Amino acid sequence: MSKQMLIYNNAKPLSTQRHLDWSIKVDEDYSFASQLNSLPLTAVEFANAADEFPIVFAGKGDQLMPVAVLGLRDAQNLFTLEDGRFDAAYVPAFLRRYPFVFASANESGDLTLCLDEAFKGCNTEGKGERLFDSEGERTSYLNKVLEFLKEYQSHYAKTQNFCQKLVELDLLEPMGAEITPAGSDEKIQLGGFMAVNRGKLKGLGDEAIKELFTNDGLELIYTHLASMRNFKKLVNKLPSTVAAA
Repeated sequence: MSKQMLIYNNAKPLSTQRHLDWSIKVDEDYSFASQLNSLPLTAVEFANAADEFPIVFAGKGDQLMPVAVLGLRDAQNLFTLEDGRFDAAYVPAFLRRYPFVFASANESGDLTLCLDEAFKGCNTEGKGERLFDSEGERTSYLNKVLEFLKEYQSHYAKTQNFCQKLVELDLLEPMGAEITPAGSDEKIQLGGFMAVNRGKLKGLGDEAIKELFTNDGLELIYTHLASMRNFKKLVNKLPSTVAAA
């Protein structure tokens, strides 16, 4: 499953034939992401996300993306509370666009607007926002959703370009860490992520540095590096029963 589809269980192309009478009731319940220990970020989100989450890099090839780390174990999300609330001042766009997503409809890469029909807010009782009016035209709500996803997709593509520049400059290296929660003998192994190597960054030539500065890449890199301090925040968010085990 691609990084764009992590939380979607039954995404179907949106159509008047299938969804004419459907409505979407959206609330502040993010329980659909309760087992997501990381999620993709776009570059435009770095400034807000860096106050909350460690930002690292994951994936290969054109799937390489920045990700916000939400938990220290597989299937662990330390920011989604039991009642579904998201315990952070900033909610990443990846979550805010749910239950909608653009998905490739064919080998040419054409994108189609899809809806996760497994989302509990989907209904035909008129609860929330209608997708289409009685004439089969998109409602203002659906138009706003479409504009948000177009903007997200544009930022996603620009972020991919930023990531490919990091690869081109050979700035990324695998990272790992061993964390021991306070009062515990347990050792949590972290891996599978990449981070910018400070030494390689300092060793770049003037032309490369100038290009990164001009394209805001340098600011993104330093924001990413500064965000790594938030791993300590994740340790502090571990349940007390685990931290004291």
